[in-house]
Amino acid sequence: MAFEMVGVVGLGTMGAGIAEVFARAGLRVIGVEADAEALARGRGHLERSTGRAVDRGRLDPAERDAVLGRVTLTTARDDLRDADLVIEAIPELLEYKVALFADLDRICKPSTVLATNTSSLSVTAIAAATGRPGRVIGMHFFNPAPVMRLVEVVHTVVTEPGLAAEIGNLARALGKTPVVVGDRAGFVVNRLLLPYLNHAAELLGQGTADRDGIDAAMKLGIGLPMGPFTLLDLIGLDTSYEIMRVLFDETRSRRHAPAPLLRELVSAGLLGRKSGRGFHGPEDPVPEEKSAVTTVRVAGSAELAERLAQAGFTESDDPGVVLQVGDRPVVEHAVRLPHPERLVGVHLVGTQVAEVASTVLTAPQAALAARDLLKVIGLTPVACRDRAGFIADALIFPYLNDAVRMHESGYASIADIDAAMKLGCGYPAGPFEQLEAYGLATVRDGLRALYAEYREPSFAPAPLLDRLVTAGLTTFPRP
Repeated sequence: MAFEMVGVVGLGTMGAGIAEVFARAGLRVIGVEADAEALARGRGHLERSTGRAVDRGRLDPAERDAVLGRVTLTTARDDLRDADLVIEAIPELLEYKVALFADLDRICKPSTVLATNTSSLSVTAIAAATGRPGRVIGMHFFNPAPVMRLVEVVHTVVTEPGLAAEIGNLARALGKTPVVVGDRAGFVVNRLLLPYLNHAAELLGQGTADRDGIDAAMKLGIGLPMGPFTLLDLIGLDTSYEIMRVLFDETRSRRHAPAPLLRELVSAGLLGRKSGRGFHGPEDPVPEEKSAVTTVRVAGSAELAERLAQAGFTESDDPGVVLQVGDRPVVEHAVRLPHPERLVGVHLVGTQVAEVASTVLTAPQAALAARDLLKVIGLTPVACRDRAGFIADALIFPYLNDAVRMHESGYASIADIDAAMKLGCGYPAGPFEQLEAYGLATVRDGLRALYAEYREPSFAPAPLLDRLVTAGLTTFPRP
């Protein structure tokens, strides 16, 4: 069918952005809000967003006027009676969405497609509230909708044949990249992203590393657009917590159980940027200590030893600190030394970050010395405990494993999963691209080490990953 008139219910930042996307594509849009005050806020969102586009040269003033002219704003849902497609963008509460869809089913003509912008709730449950479940679909945009290119198109077991493809074609006509998937909690992006963020909160709660260290390891070391705690504060801790609850309700996996620290912050009303404080907030500067250690020995990396030598540090037979470069357990190297308290583990992540792992024997002065030495040669030191995967690998490997399991289950293709994470999260590479860059065997062995230490079933390597490594393959088969 041809979509000529589109309704958008809910004109918060996301809903107003969706309305703008359709209006920019030349479609007539009816934007609906609950009352005059909310409608005025929605108009403000539209005007500010299109104004920014003009300022940045993405729209000229005449185009902006044309876009705004295609949008009709109203508080009357009955004005949607002639719409060909209606998308809701109201708060993520199932009871609200079910009530809305029951009302839309009454108002709209039988051919109208009813779409939900839910990021994690059951599209099937929403569809069941209507007399047209075959005409109900998920159309999940990403914020800010005018900029983000991904749209997750979610069909259910009762969606009419061809409708998902039709909505996918509509998304392409809007200039978006659609990923068509079935109705599982979190779909592709949130099902992979949120467990990773939640896992970061677990590591923080366990004292594996501090907040800024974890953020630095993932941003500077792995190359993600922002660290997990910066992103959690941006998303909203309450939103993240609710998505994790939805995932856990479906899977009952410990991997999806909300981290206790996340729950505590939400209970305290510390929700991130929206409340002014979350994982980050107003803080007093902490004075930085300096190390007095001047002698060093490096084990496991001639390159690091050379860089320190070029910086003026010479190796000693009786060093103040020993830097052991490589994988853990670091303590196994420490116990072989006459002074095990002087040994610090170093795990290089990318070209900018060095994870500095203290064992149960490491003296605070040695850890401090290691930090200062690594700073001198231009690395960002990140303190952590001597645990499997340290920080970066402990977070990224389970995320990659989740992606393999998602593909192996038949839920989404490698190409769609990679595209979803790059377009939906701004990641520099998709999970399968990352897997092949790390090396399949490296990731498989890292997961085995995590599973051996934590006994978390989701850390066990996905069977497909294990089979590919056993077969000696270094890439994933693609059609």
